[in-house]
Amino acid sequence: MSGNIAILGAGAFGTALAVALSANGPVTLWGRRIGWSGENPALPGVALPDAVTVTETLPAADMMLLAVPAQALSGFLAAHAAQLDGRALVSCAKGIDLASGQSPARMIASGCPGATVAVLTGPSFAADIARGLPTALTLACADAAAGHRLQHALSTAVLRLYRTTDVTGAELGGALKNVIAIAAGVAIGAGLGDSARAAIISRGFAEMTRFAVHRGAEAETLTGLSGLGDLVLTATSEGSRNFRYGLALGRGKGFDPAITVEGAATARAVAAIATAESVEMPISALIAGLAEGHIDVKQAMRLLLARPLKEE
Repeated sequence: MSGNIAILGAGAFGTALAVALSANGPVTLWGRRIGWSGENPALPGVALPDAVTVTETLPAADMMLLAVPAQALSGFLAAHAAQLDGRALVSCAKGIDLASGQSPARMIASGCPGATVAVLTGPSFAADIARGLPTALTLACADAAAGHRLQHALSTAVLRLYRTTDVTGAELGGALKNVIAIAAGVAIGAGLGDSARAAIISRGFAEMTRFAVHRGAEAETLTGLSGLGDLVLTATSEGSRNFRYGLALGRGKGFDPAITVEGAATARAVAAIATAESVEMPISALIAGLAEGHIDVKQAMRLLLARPLKEE
């Protein structure tokens, strides 16, 4: 698979990927309104290498990584699908579209039926990737041969990709871990302690697996980087926006609305799907209620602790 790589979305994660992948050759970084040059304010102290070209004109490349937030992807595809179709499109979004209930890969495949669709996900912070710290991610592609080519094209000496054909499992692991990370943040913010957080992480992982398998994923996928690995990172570090959002909820404080919190919208989407399809998702339902303002933290914890005692 030859040709330049384009990153569509010049936020912190898209910029970090551009910096990392420029180690392999030229990269084009696209954004709608880029009001900076040389250094992205979202990644202070990280200078763009000469191999990265920044543009506001949608580029053409064989490989295009869509680093667009999940809730903005539908609009992005409506505007640009014709220019993207027929290429290798790698989704970097972690979430479920609130309006349609679809995953990013399904939305891309629907909008660009001639494209090869893949997913890049796993435990990673933009700052770590941009600074060249060792990071391992999952590259999911239903086409095994295409996945193999993408794996080699998008790996570097310190950015290691492990491939799978289970796109559903990889995507849902990345989406659902944000919901559980919010719940873990709520527990810490409300002063419930690390033991409560550990319980939420373990029961949350069971919830993630149950939902993913119900939707056609392989349970083993959730035990890997895109599921358990990402959950451990985001539920235990204040580097996670979702965890920080949960902390704010738990402390009864506001949260900057300009910061993207994918887990809040994903919780609402998952709760609606779970209700419609009779899947037990108690933590997701509570986070959806908190995000929508239907319940407060005390009510959420009371509901969670009142659940029936049963076998694990």
